[in-house]
Amino acid sequence: MSILIYTESEGGKLKKTAFELASYASAIATQQGSSVTAVAINANDAEELGNYGVHKVLTVSDDSLNNFSAKKYASIIQQTAEKESASLVIVGSGSNDKFLAPILSAKLNAALVPNVVELPESISPLKVKRTAFTNKAFAMTEVDTEKAIIALSKNSFGLKENSTAVTSESFSPSIPEDASSVTSTDKVSGKVAIADAEIVVSGGRGLKGPENWNLIENLAEVLGAATACSKPVSDMGWRPHSEHVGQTGKPVASNLYIAVGISGAIQHLAGVNSSKVKVVINNDADAPFFKAADYGIVGDAFEVVPKLTEKLKEFKANNA
Repeated sequence: MSILIYTESEGGKLKKTAFELASYASAIATQQGSSVTAVAINANDAEELGNYGVHKVLTVSDDSLNNFSAKKYASIIQQTAEKESASLVIVGSGSNDKFLAPILSAKLNAALVPNVVELPESISPLKVKRTAFTNKAFAMTEVDTEKAIIALSKNSFGLKENSTAVTSESFSPSIPEDASSVTSTDKVSGKVAIADAEIVVSGGRGLKGPENWNLIENLAEVLGAATACSKPVSDMGWRPHSEHVGQTGKPVASNLYIAVGISGAIQHLAGVNSSKVKVVINNDADAPFFKAADYGIVGDAFEVVPKLTEKLKEFKANNA
């Protein structure tokens, strides 16, 4: 069995999710006695995938692919899968992956299993665990198609180094013109992107106005975190809609999610519930978010957050 992974990059550099997919695929390959091939589009550091168990990298370089296009990218992955006779294709669960995966599924006539969180129990037929009902439950999904696509949930497997001798090969697939009306334009300059963040600090209406957003930004800076907000905050124009997280915004699956002044409406909780550790700071002890939180602080954000930020600064300085 041949395994293919699609490794996402930005600005010529592979994203962390690429190495997580490599780690996951390598674990399957070890169990099955197979190999892992990666397709990398306009990435300059693709050979680093060998540190995580990838045996072969097919590099695609074309300026027309600098901006993500769902149909173009799906076509390239399809051609790569057919070239390598891959029966299992693994992609991520980011916003771009959600666009291209269904298209790729149709092109390869392959079953698509989204939101996967563990290694498969079996490969033939493919049986794997995934989240369901907006992350409130798990489902064991079994498919019996000849080809299958796994969409791995972010941070569900982690990075596991497994140094492998990797070969790199240039690949020039046919790139269709005018291929897609779905493109990605959501890029962040000088900040941590929500999709790639290990830690997210999010603010809600409890901050009382955009002039107080420095509380969120200062805490995020100390933690090396992305900043986010609740839907009402973006609706009121305090923050851009690109920072809105939740069921109707961007999903979050960070290792740590800190919610400041967010009550925890069900739509918000549904979109952030995949985060491993959730910390809530709110002056309302009855806020729904506390029921979903791993840790909670009942207190005034204008007092708690600055003190927390200072303590973290001191900790970093003492442990530098």
